[in-house]
Amino acid sequence: MIVFNLGCDKDHHFEGWFASAAAFEAQCARGLVSCPTCGSTRIARLPSAPYVQTRHSAAAPVQAAATPPANPAMTPEAATVMALLRSLAREAEDVGARFPEEARRIHHGETAARSIRGQADRDALEELLDEGIAILPLPPGDDELH
Repeated sequence: MIVFNLGCDKDHHFEGWFASAAAFEAQCARGLVSCPTCGSTRIARLPSAPYVQTRHSAAAPVQAAATPPANPAMTPEAATVMALLRSLAREAEDVGARFPEEARRIHHGETAARSIRGQADRDALEELLDEGIAILPLPPGDDELH
């Protein structure tokens, strides 16, 4: 995954995670990337400073905190959305790698409508979208983070 610094035409700044630069460009071209603050789909990559090592000596190891600090940039609205998305993921049936097939079966009325979650590669997700099947990427649960 690549993290890009992004900005919208209303000068809101945020981060986006993408599989590649090409994936970012493709999603932007399809209007799938939007500003979390205002919803604008006029998004551009912003310059980001790469890490540059300035010393040759190894720095002393930093002791990791027991729990990661809260994201100070996350607005209360964004925190509410994140909590809602994680709740949706917890309540959905995990169909694993069968996600594309199960989503199609639900869409075509071949099985009972229900919330599902699972994994699929980018091509499979694009095919679902092209078929008019609504999908929503969900953040990983706390137990799925490294």
